[in-house]
Amino acid sequence: MNSNRSGEEIQRLIDLLAKLPGFGPRSGRRAALALIRKRETLLEPLARAMADVAATVTECSVCGAVDTRDPCGICCDPSRSGTMICVVEQAGDLWAMERGGAFKGRYHVLGGVLSALDGVSPEDLRIPDLAYRVRSEGIDEVVLALNATIDGTTTSHYIADALEDTGVTLTTLAQGVPIGGELDYLDDGTISAALRARKGF
Repeated sequence: MNSNRSGEEIQRLIDLLAKLPGFGPRSGRRAALALIRKRETLLEPLARAMADVAATVTECSVCGAVDTRDPCGICCDPSRSGTMICVVEQAGDLWAMERGGAFKGRYHVLGGVLSALDGVSPEDLRIPDLAYRVRSEGIDEVVLALNATIDGTTTSHYIADALEDTGVTLTTLAQGVPIGGELDYLDDGTISAALRARKGF
């Protein structure tokens, strides 16, 4: 029985919103109410945008990113360097890298990281596709931009082994104190990584 006394359609909206990352039943109700209150300016345009994405979204057959075309916009961009690939775990990590605007090469989305606990093996990831790209596209450098977790590190080592015979240069993102970060607020692992990555002043 619907304890919120809202219509079936509204309850379905609340239930679906509650399944989004970072949401739950309470935030799902708040989001639904905000959408309903701004029906013309928010709810209806959002519904149209979601329908458009549902009809057109696809996975890039080259890099694994999500886009509305295949190959994706980045893979088709002639201004991007064709000799450098940045390896990320998920499409969201690619978007985060793009926000910074510093990387001018292309990407490779693995679709996850190796995890014995979750049953994710090399066959579940796009590592063979990465090896093929390195060998066939004349790649000079592979930037491993995986999360600094045990699984991310394990995956980076596996990729390094898989690409060992290609002669490609492997690099990783620097880790440590973020710009504007205060030492008192950082965890021990971040401080340790910053110390290991220290450089001349």
